[in-house]
Amino acid sequence: MRTCKVLALAILSAALGNAGCDSTKDDAKKPAPAAAPAPATRSAVPVTPASRPTAAVAIPPRATQPTVAAAANLIDLPVKLPLPNIKETPKALPPGLVIEKPVTGQRKVMKVPAGAVNLALNKPVTSSDPEPLIGTLDLITDGDKEVAEGNYVELARNPQWVQIDLGAAHPLHAVALWHDHGRPVVYHAVLVQVSDDKDFKTGVTTVYNNDRENLAGQGAGELPGYRETFEGKIIDAGGVKGRYVRLYSAGNTNDDVNRYMEVEVWGLPNR
Repeated sequence: MRTCKVLALAILSAALGNAGCDSTKDDAKKPAPAAAPAPATRSAVPVTPASRPTAAVAIPPRATQPTVAAAANLIDLPVKLPLPNIKETPKALPPGLVIEKPVTGQRKVMKVPAGAVNLALNKPVTSSDPEPLIGTLDLITDGDKEVAEGNYVELARNPQWVQIDLGAAHPLHAVALWHDHGRPVVYHAVLVQVSDDKDFKTGVTTVYNNDRENLAGQGAGELPGYRETFEGKIIDAGGVKGRYVRLYSAGNTNDDVNRYMEVEVWGLPNR
């Protein structure tokens, strides 16, 4: 009888031991619980001299950064120059007058978009002097820029302006100007402005200004003067859009009158 009790206790003990082992194995099969995320901490990021902003950086307007496709569509400005025909010997310029250095060799040709045309050709012209001393205002846009008797308009003394009505607003890329290239003088207070307002009271963009003394009352410019030549003055209009183009001058280094032979305004016609 005693032997049977001992045997029974041994069997019971073995059974309990096996159950404990199975429980341990099951626990081993369970995946370990995910570790709790560590609390977020602020770490100091060192600012190096290269990354520290030193000043505001101006980003050029998108329009001034042509794409490869746009650049591929640029052409030489197709302006036709008149024949050189100087009628007077250049005179000494007044002391202190700031002018451009003469160009030696071939002059750089301005680029304009393909399809640009002379929008000013045969367009109506008005002026601060409605009754010119010589010629008529329509000569300024008739397409003839050769030196010839009577082939220019002479306006009164003091600052004067002429204005071309293009008929509609267009993107403008170049203005070509000939005052009187038969006389190698320097014109004073040369300004070129563009606007959609015929009275030039609102929306005025100045694309050229060498009026360093503000003779025309449009604000002093910083550009130097230039001698008149058969190549004229080719001005970059930068694509500004407008209907009216106004040009100022205030006499020249020989006299106080204002002459114009031709003005061309190159831009894209409206489609």
